[in-house]
Amino acid sequence: MTATTSPIHPVDDRVGALVSGIADHFAIEGHFVSGEEINSGHINSTYRATFHLKDGSARRYILQSINRSVFKDPYAVMNNVEAVTRHINSRVLRLKKDLGGQTLNLFPARSGGSWIEDPSGSVWRCYNFIEGCVTHDVVENTRQAYQAARAFGSFQDLVSDLDPSSIHETIPDFHHTRKRFDRLMEAAAADPHGRLDSVREEIDFIRRREALADSLLDLAAAGDIPTRVTHNDTKINNVMIDADSDEAVCVIDLDTVMPGLALYDFGDLVRSATSPAAEDERDLAKVEMRMPMFEALVEGYLDAAGDFLNPVEVSQLTTSGKLMTLEVGIRFLTDFLDGDVYFKTHRPGHNLDRCRTQLKLVERIEEKEAAMDAFVRKVRRGRN
Repeated sequence: MTATTSPIHPVDDRVGALVSGIADHFAIEGHFVSGEEINSGHINSTYRATFHLKDGSARRYILQSINRSVFKDPYAVMNNVEAVTRHINSRVLRLKKDLGGQTLNLFPARSGGSWIEDPSGSVWRCYNFIEGCVTHDVVENTRQAYQAARAFGSFQDLVSDLDPSSIHETIPDFHHTRKRFDRLMEAAAADPHGRLDSVREEIDFIRRREALADSLLDLAAAGDIPTRVTHNDTKINNVMIDADSDEAVCVIDLDTVMPGLALYDFGDLVRSATSPAAEDERDLAKVEMRMPMFEALVEGYLDAAGDFLNPVEVSQLTTSGKLMTLEVGIRFLTDFLDGDVYFKTHRPGHNLDRCRTQLKLVERIEEKEAAMDAFVRKVRRGRN
């Protein structure tokens, strides 16, 4: 089983004091009992706080500090999160959409607003902790794939009437694959840490696929696919799954919610859900594009998002998976050449391992691309 509730660091006095001090700034009911660090995600620092209520029950919360090295304007991030959670909760209440009965909510700070800034300048927020759920780093069955795709499709549906211009672009050009490609070539030319010789094969692989970098951008520039409010980080472990029913409960990690293309979200689902290998798997023989998983993703996503997507968007579902896998490989390789300054790493060459896994998946998608496109067309015809 790869289902987790996220790795928890052992409780220690330092962490407990930190979590207690931060939690005290939020309007949390009850008495603080303990705090643990949750070792998940590449970017932010995350902690879980447990409180006891007067009736003897316990309630848990998530406290998170925003990585200001990645998010240069954490206040814009929080404005986006506020706007999206408020909009989703309003629509869920109004339309009674079924997302498992739970959504992500911000708890207010005692001083007002939905975040606090500590003396060191770190910006913190407090979320509800969703009980009875797990996350998956690797999709284990088609039901999970369907549920994850349906969750992200439902997320897009719920924000489909939210004006993209009201949402800040917190990481400029986050999914601008042409600029990602050009930045990689700059890093390779500069080779600041003398690592280029070890990645020439990967650089050549990416160069041969340069045209792919412009595929969705050209369609957007032509007006064939619209700008929408999108999640922009649709990894499977950003969906909370009910531990008993395997049903999707809630989409989490809203920091990268920005104006973008719906296809970015679906493409990243393909990247993260179709291979049984972990994102940093060193044994590339384990990397494959599982067709049943792709089919489940298409069906789940279109079941939730099919009513608002236009025909061009649907026709590019396969391409989006290949593009987003290539883009993430580019990002990992760029960070490796730059000295591992963006993504958290846990071993030497970690970002290079991650890159190689992505590029191998691009190969596997290319091998099955015709069959993937044929399935999308089949599902599309069945809905017309």
